[in-house]
Amino acid sequence: MRFRRSSENSEPPRKKNGRRIRKLRLLALALVLGLLSMASFMFGLVTAIASQLPQYDPAHQQKIAHDGYIYDRNGQLLAVLRGKESRVILKSQDIAPVMKQAIVSIEDKRFFEHRGVDLHAIGRALLADIEHKSAVQGGSTITQQFIKNAYVNDNRSIARKLKEAALAWQLEQRHRDDKDWILTAYLNTIYFGNGAYGIGQAALTYFQKPASKLTLPEAALLAGIPRDPALFDPVTNPKASKERRRVVLDQMLQQGIIAPDQYRAARSAALPAPDQVHLQGTRETQGQYFVNYVKQQLVSDPDYGPGAVFGGGLRVHTTLDTRLQKMARRSISQVLSNPNGPQAALVAIEPKTGKVLAMAGGSNYRESQFNLAVQGERQPGSAFKPFVLATALDEGISPATHFVSHPVVIPLGDKLWQVNNYEGEYLGSIDLESATIHSDNSVYAQLTSVVGPQNIARMAHDAGIKSKLNSFFAIGLGAEAANPLEMARAYATFANNGNRVDGSILGNVPRAITQIGKRRNEVVSRRILSPTKTAILNSILQKVVTEGTGHRAALGDRPVAGKTGTTENYGDAWFVGYVPQLVVAVWVGYPRELKPMLTEYHGDPVAGGTFPADIWHTFMEKALPYLKDDPESFPSTYIPYGSPEEVVFRDGKLQVDNGNCHTPRNVLFFDGQAPSRTADCKRNEVDVPDVVGQPVSAATARMNGQPLTPSIHYRIAKPGEKLNVVLGQKPRNGRLSAYDHVTLLVAKPTHGVVPSLIGLPVDRAKQKCERRGLEVDIEQTTKGPVGRVVFQLPRAGVAAAPGMHVRLAVKA
Repeated sequence: MRFRRSSENSEPPRKKNGRRIRKLRLLALALVLGLLSMASFMFGLVTAIASQLPQYDPAHQQKIAHDGYIYDRNGQLLAVLRGKESRVILKSQDIAPVMKQAIVSIEDKRFFEHRGVDLHAIGRALLADIEHKSAVQGGSTITQQFIKNAYVNDNRSIARKLKEAALAWQLEQRHRDDKDWILTAYLNTIYFGNGAYGIGQAALTYFQKPASKLTLPEAALLAGIPRDPALFDPVTNPKASKERRRVVLDQMLQQGIIAPDQYRAARSAALPAPDQVHLQGTRETQGQYFVNYVKQQLVSDPDYGPGAVFGGGLRVHTTLDTRLQKMARRSISQVLSNPNGPQAALVAIEPKTGKVLAMAGGSNYRESQFNLAVQGERQPGSAFKPFVLATALDEGISPATHFVSHPVVIPLGDKLWQVNNYEGEYLGSIDLESATIHSDNSVYAQLTSVVGPQNIARMAHDAGIKSKLNSFFAIGLGAEAANPLEMARAYATFANNGNRVDGSILGNVPRAITQIGKRRNEVVSRRILSPTKTAILNSILQKVVTEGTGHRAALGDRPVAGKTGTTENYGDAWFVGYVPQLVVAVWVGYPRELKPMLTEYHGDPVAGGTFPADIWHTFMEKALPYLKDDPESFPSTYIPYGSPEEVVFRDGKLQVDNGNCHTPRNVLFFDGQAPSRTADCKRNEVDVPDVVGQPVSAATARMNGQPLTPSIHYRIAKPGEKLNVVLGQKPRNGRLSAYDHVTLLVAKPTHGVVPSLIGLPVDRAKQKCERRGLEVDIEQTTKGPVGRVVFQLPRAGVAAAPGMHVRLAVKA
């Protein structure tokens, strides 16, 4: 039986097709309308962005710049942040061409090829960041950087980045035939450090000349600064600045902008002298060094920067007390009366709030803007020992631990560290308290080897030292440089019951600013050392003043804690001392050079307990009554009982001796604070030296001297590879028992070696090569005797191979 489908459920094919066509038409119409809307939106966006471009013209920005103001702690005006004066607008012809070449070579070498956004640079930067797992390279063009610099106090966001890119593209469209306008505008708006905003100010500040007269080494130096004005400051970081200049010159050489002889001459050029770096048009009348430091804090902060500081109309309230500032300068001049003698820097900090109340950075700001209190990084000598003591206390070591004060030689792997006390005086067996009071180098060198230099550096950084500290063993004797401001701040951590003070706005920097506009830089405390251990440290440092080297700093009505510091040959002298309400750091020395002060203290050498202690005492006698700080004692304490333990410093931490360790130390630890880990020292343990790259004879002698047993393994040499040299070893480092085996890998040739050909007649050199199956390539030279080989590559003695090419230089 057949069934028919009902006609009600059937639909003619034509009706179906009609519906599909109508749907497609509607979809097409919606797509067209969407594209038109998008185009309209993009046109409006581009038009809106284009309308904003005039405001980024440096000349326009100069007109709308608003002066800012810096006030002291009492609301009195310290300085005006001049918007117009900070923006010296130069024309293109007023800037030396070499300056433009230098900045383009280091910041954006494809500047004249791209259109505002360089996709090649972005891709290269992304790959570099992925490779290093951090942001190590930027992809912004000069045009993008110019746009970014024009923002004043704007929020950092993805939307801002997109807007910057759009503005950069639009700016390039507007000036596609005159990219020099963009480059000139960029040079007029970037910050070059030391208060110099724009290339015009920078040339005057660093070299006292107009930008049109800049030379190659001067231009390369300035071109390297904007990436990080603080790090590459030639005044505070001459080594980093010189290295950065070399990087700029390398780029200019590689890009064919300069010739090799120009490169060599520029690399050897001297940096500007620190006392010659002058910011033109400064207007501060008091606290000049402090004001300059406040400016630098703001410029370095990503939330503000040079655009906001110079022309953003900021109202900045600071911590400076102008009366204390005058007292500081008078105290220095009262003690140091010889204008040709040593100078001093002084910093006073209120420990509970972290406020920088006074900063004497030099004797004459007009003559030199080099701030000895901030930029004068010098070795603190024994003034650094409290950080070693704090590290020991933090690790549970009791100051009742005894060491023998005597000439010591401390093995440091492949090196030996010899330490002597000043004047050759040794006290025999003494505890850490006595060693601190009498500033015993021998004992503190031994303590450094116990707690580890990297741990000392970490403690100093945690306490408030911001300078780079290398983890060398000499750090325990104050061989790593610091400045008076950070020394005062770090000691303030001890005076503040073990708490470091940061700011809620600017973070881990000295708290010189209390308010920016309506934003308050509130106190933020960070616990660095426990109250009990801080009290023990303070009690020991009090005895430095009552019984030891700091006795000239003693105040008759209250206890004082502190530490003297004197560097080798009396080149620097320090006293950093404090009462519970005020910390003051004083440095004395010659600012331009490390000059021994052998007779300046009334015919005697200048040590930390002489001029620095005298200045500190003079200042405190005036400052404390003015601040109405009544005498106050430090928290009382006692040294808890300590239990002895044989320990070694191993793999970055203290560990208990397992009975096989060399020279373990008998150390007293507070109850329950001895190391929990036992060292894995081997019997008759020796360090494995790294001999890779050394000649085989020297490497085997080095191994035998440990003593270890070298085993030489050979492999077939590659063409051109060095012979009789250690190419690898196993193990490469670590520790073994005496006479254990160490495998040394050495290459062995199968086709002989490249002969020595220099000095031979060219025909004879060819014959020697042909006998070994080597091909000869001859190049002409103008040096040496006629017809003889003056140079060969590869050099003689490396592995040869049939058909290997040897280049010979011969004078025709």
